[in-house]
Amino acid sequence: MAALSMPSLPRDTRDTLFLLVVVGWVAFMQMGHIPWWCTLLAAGVLVWRATLALRGLPLPPWFWRAGLLAITLGATWFTHGSLLGRDAGVTLIVVLLALKTLEMRARRDAFVVFFLAFFTLLTHFFYSQSLLTAAGILIAMLGLLTALVNAHMPVGRPPLLQAARTAGGMALMGAPIMLVLFMLFPRFAPLWGVPSDAMTGRTGLSDRMKIGDVARLMEVDEIALRVRFEGEAPPLGALYFRGPVFSDFDGREWRSLRTGFPPSMQLQPELAVRGDPVRYEVTQEPTRQPWLFVLEATPTAPSLPGAAPYMTADLQWMSQRPMNDLVRFRAESFPDFRHGPLGQQVALQDHVELPGGFNPRTLALAQDLRRQHGAGPDHARALVQAALERLRTGGYVYTVDPGLYGEHTADEFWFDRKEGFCEHIASAFVILLRAMDIPARIVTGYQGGELNAIDNYWTVRQRDAHAWAEVWLTGQGWVRVDPTAAVADWRIGSLDRLRPAEGALASAFRNLNPTLASHLRNAWEAVNNRWNQWILNYTQGRQLELLKSLGFDSPRWTDLAYVLLGVIVLVSLAGAGWTLWERQQHDPWLRLLQQARHRLGKLGLSRTDHLPPRALAELVEQHFDPAEASALKHWLLRLESQRYSKSSTHTLGTLRAEFRQLVWPREKIR
Repeated sequence: MAALSMPSLPRDTRDTLFLLVVVGWVAFMQMGHIPWWCTLLAAGVLVWRATLALRGLPLPPWFWRAGLLAITLGATWFTHGSLLGRDAGVTLIVVLLALKTLEMRARRDAFVVFFLAFFTLLTHFFYSQSLLTAAGILIAMLGLLTALVNAHMPVGRPPLLQAARTAGGMALMGAPIMLVLFMLFPRFAPLWGVPSDAMTGRTGLSDRMKIGDVARLMEVDEIALRVRFEGEAPPLGALYFRGPVFSDFDGREWRSLRTGFPPSMQLQPELAVRGDPVRYEVTQEPTRQPWLFVLEATPTAPSLPGAAPYMTADLQWMSQRPMNDLVRFRAESFPDFRHGPLGQQVALQDHVELPGGFNPRTLALAQDLRRQHGAGPDHARALVQAALERLRTGGYVYTVDPGLYGEHTADEFWFDRKEGFCEHIASAFVILLRAMDIPARIVTGYQGGELNAIDNYWTVRQRDAHAWAEVWLTGQGWVRVDPTAAVADWRIGSLDRLRPAEGALASAFRNLNPTLASHLRNAWEAVNNRWNQWILNYTQGRQLELLKSLGFDSPRWTDLAYVLLGVIVLVSLAGAGWTLWERQQHDPWLRLLQQARHRLGKLGLSRTDHLPPRALAELVEQHFDPAEASALKHWLLRLESQRYSKSSTHTLGTLRAEFRQLVWPREKIR
């Protein structure tokens, strides 16, 4: 059978195929978030429906649809363990949208598909609110609007391009309304934003550290933070964004310290800062954790609207709620600082404890170092330097893929493998110091970043996740010691990083033109950053700031509602005024003629929409009683004379008054 082209297809077939393409695009955008069987089932149903349309075959009977629905419900339950919730709901709605096309017999059924597809579009924001997702949804929305407009167009074969132009015009006319609603519609949780489970699977640092966890983040190139500094940025080696601090070790995992001491006996921050502060703005991606990543050290709370950040005893800044949305805050940090007690305290004992039965060779190494360099607080600095010197000269290697570590992680690092990522090095280093009775702990966060020259934001990625050590020294308090720098100093002070393996296409493009690849990436990330700053981060706080700029002293969300209502009233009045003005611009003579045509149509005369007054007068004379139609006939002739005769003495106002007083014929006689 010869291939059919779109222009040669019947209209019903053409319109059905176009709608199936749009529905396929809506479903395709969810392919990364739905099970593989859902993708195959939806694609198979759409191809089946397209085949039926092309061949002019009847739609399948109801038991086929019922069987596919039963399979969908069973597979959804087997995959998700429920028919409720975000993931199960999205799976169901994608398949149901595809199955609904098998019932598309009339225009009414098509309308159901249209609006079900519009609803399905909203589910994409459960997983991503990125610019790329918004662009895909815009394409789908224009496609659905085109199909909807096309369904309302008259019989015949109107071109799809004509429907697309109409749909685009409708979208442009609606854009100002959407903009006003976006700017002024009150945002109040939890109705505004995505559900809390939308962040499922979010990659990032954890509230505990198992050896190898941070190394896995090297495979993730997602952005964690964007930072814009006021003035000159600090040196790259000083960019330590502090996150969770771990002091409790069970032999396998590091966790935050949970001490049994009363608050009066616990360690206090005792933070003292010196020098000039570094002021900056952070845009932090969602983490599902309450952590705020700021530079060391930050004595005052970051300005986070709608939250009350607080600092823990180990200098970590926390919010009262998890960061489930993109947040932006300002902070002020001091690279030159000191924190922690200067003298011995009982609570420091928590930072030298080690579990029994682990890393015996590391414990023996600690005893050897103490015999060589001395024991006690007075020799702590020498012991720390000895451990760092061993890292520098012992043939240790910094690598993202050191393999799986066993039970005695520190022993394997110091004596067997001699290679590891930052958390391998930091953990082995802290265990060795604790074995020498030196208080030490692990700090995780992000180190470094790269400057995007297009928008001057520093981009910190998940692969910049880092772990370092803090050592307590008499008279100094807690001191940052980064043992990774002793193994690979380039990791801390330069832009060089171990990078995850790229795909073949990306690697070939980067090798072909690395400069162009870098520029394109920076440009795309700058555009995404603007999207984040202007759209995703437009919160209630920024709405209230907008009201302040409009003159409100202490704005509330109710003020937003009043402003929105005022805008709606003003726009409505402006629209009414425009309509009145436009009506006045129309030819009043044509408007009076159109009124006469309308009255004649109600009397039974058809096809009079384009007839001039004289032709209307002839029709009146032919179809109505001459006595009853005489006044109307002469009025039509005078209307024509007023328009086209220079000698006419009739005015439009007179004719309009006569029209209102005319006695119209009662019924047609011919």
